[in-house]
Amino acid sequence: MSSSRVIQVRGVTKTYSLGAIAVQALRGVSLDIERGDFVAIMGSSGSGKSTLMHILGCIDVPTEGRYLLDGVDVRQLDDDDLADVRNRKIGFVFQSYNLVPRTNALANVELPLAYARLSRADRRRRATAALTALGMSDRMDHLPSELSGGQQQRVAIARAIVTNPALILADEPTGNLDSHSTADVLQAFSDLNDEGRTIVVITHEAEVASLARRVIHLSDGEIVADDYGTDATYPPALTPELS
Repeated sequence: MSSSRVIQVRGVTKTYSLGAIAVQALRGVSLDIERGDFVAIMGSSGSGKSTLMHILGCIDVPTEGRYLLDGVDVRQLDDDDLADVRNRKIGFVFQSYNLVPRTNALANVELPLAYARLSRADRRRRATAALTALGMSDRMDHLPSELSGGQQQRVAIARAIVTNPALILADEPTGNLDSHSTADVLQAFSDLNDEGRTIVVITHEAEVASLARRVIHLSDGEIVADDYGTDATYPPALTPELS
């Protein structure tokens, strides 16, 4: 196992039961994602990309196969440990922002730190730094309803990075934004990746995928293409089957 790999997925299958019918959402998916990479996952509706995102985010678990996040085998974790991993190691960004409506931007960004039981002073310091890094220093006291869609998404990104996670997962992060706000959010992701943060984005938008260094295409629960940008110096070979 290489410490440079944030994600190691081996032979992951996910099957859901719909009454008497078994639906296989993922079919033996294997992939590695390097620390500091920027990956887009694309596929049509029903391709399995949302299921894969849920597994990568420790929201769901594989029916078969193994998933290591930052060296931790998630199948060995109980529910409390999984919740702790989600809070410390993963930053989530959603299409609908998922901000607390009657809480200002600063308090929204502080939330993951409150779960981590940091002091109020440390929460305030780190949340302020995250919002400032996203260009939101003059909007920290504003409620979500007082912010544009692009501004709300930047608050959501600040909340995702405030715990300094190993991985940022973004699910259609520009799906509700106009073209100007989309450009702002994409620039934010690009800047974060330039700082060395690992980003995985689910998207159906070519504009978003073009920003990534690697694009993984899913169809019927399988990886059908794994494309690397012209500046990539790999793909990395998958490590041997994990014991």
